[in-house]
Amino acid sequence: MTQHRRYSGLKVGALAVPTVAALILTGCSASTGSSSSSGGSQEFSLSFATSNTMESPFQVLAENYMKSHPNVKITFNPQPNDSYDQTLRTQLQAGNASDVVVTSPGSGTGRSILPLAQAGFLEPLDDAAKKLVPEGSTSTFGSDGKVYGQATEITISALVSNETAAAAAGGFPADFSSLQQQCKALESSGKSLFALAGAAPPNTGLMAMSLAASRVYAEDPKWNDKRAAKETTFAGSDGWKSALEAVNTLKDAGCFQKGAAGGGFDAITKGLASGTSVSGFIPAPSWKQLQSAAGGSQFAVRPLPAEQGSGKSYLFASANYAFSINAASKNKDAAKAFLDWAAQPEQTKAFAEIDGALPVSGLDTYDFDGGAYKNVGALIKDGKYGPLPNIQWPNSAVYDALATGVQGIITGQKSPDQVLQAMDAAWGQ
Repeated sequence: MTQHRRYSGLKVGALAVPTVAALILTGCSASTGSSSSSGGSQEFSLSFATSNTMESPFQVLAENYMKSHPNVKITFNPQPNDSYDQTLRTQLQAGNASDVVVTSPGSGTGRSILPLAQAGFLEPLDDAAKKLVPEGSTSTFGSDGKVYGQATEITISALVSNETAAAAAGGFPADFSSLQQQCKALESSGKSLFALAGAAPPNTGLMAMSLAASRVYAEDPKWNDKRAAKETTFAGSDGWKSALEAVNTLKDAGCFQKGAAGGGFDAITKGLASGTSVSGFIPAPSWKQLQSAAGGSQFAVRPLPAEQGSGKSYLFASANYAFSINAASKNKDAAKAFLDWAAQPEQTKAFAEIDGALPVSGLDTYDFDGGAYKNVGALIKDGKYGPLPNIQWPNSAVYDALATGVQGIITGQKSPDQVLQAMDAAWGQ
């Protein structure tokens, strides 16, 4: 089986949606100035998004590089996740961005590779980076035979569950109907099935895409292609309408923690770590960091339960994150040496293990049994997964319309139809 065989358009992603990561720091990042590219001390700077006080895999990998290359100095410029996209673009435009920046494939977010490359902000990478592009994903990493991002891992975007809390609640619900019943039971005991960062658009958008997994993409994995060909629209899609109506269903069933509309990412980490919330719509690698922080609780990755009897369980798995080099960097040799090192098989494996993700290669032979990914292993092996939807959307405005629109649904200020119409309008921008 190959990863991303259904890629044919543009972008989580990830959003790329960053994992639960390191200590939030502020301030503008800047290149570290000139450095020697051969022998002696070498310097470069690295920017990545962060969400809380947990350790960033990007920083850990870079620190390991410095340990094995004592002549190298890396300056870290972490940025808050909810402002990372805007900060990155602003710094690239101003000429003071870091030498190495974390980006995302496609064109669906402000940190996405294609628009940044088209604007001349990113440096073309070498064969080491090309070899890590998942099969079928070349068009999301560059054009005309050039790639501008080096994939770091395969990230599943589904649910991360506190299995200890789930067991105490009677087990995780098997379908969407039983999910609603469990939400009501948990609410009556002062807990919630889901922790939601309602004030953080990346999280509300990820929740909506997770709801669309079984309602849209399980039935039609090529739905994005049809939207690009103007054969369908968001507003005209029964599946997308069902997905956004399900946001109201979850809210009405008491599935979110109290004050969810104003919650930040800390609401997710605190809720899951304490067990007051059972699960959250966050990238799968967060299971490892949460487990380290919670102490005694076990965490795992789960698909969002589909509607009863539909047989349409589905999830998203993408190469959501990449290293890119700032085209204006004065330290390109040092930056490229780091990327070449990071592309080595032992380093890609190490990065996935550090982050609790799946490796960027070798997914066909990955052992899912007994680990955090045991609940999604069958779906991966059966090919019931695809890339994060917004990887294939033509611009970041579509995802922004979804994410902020869902916030409006939660607060009662917008209807699902209004959100879908806004997404269609954004598609044409």
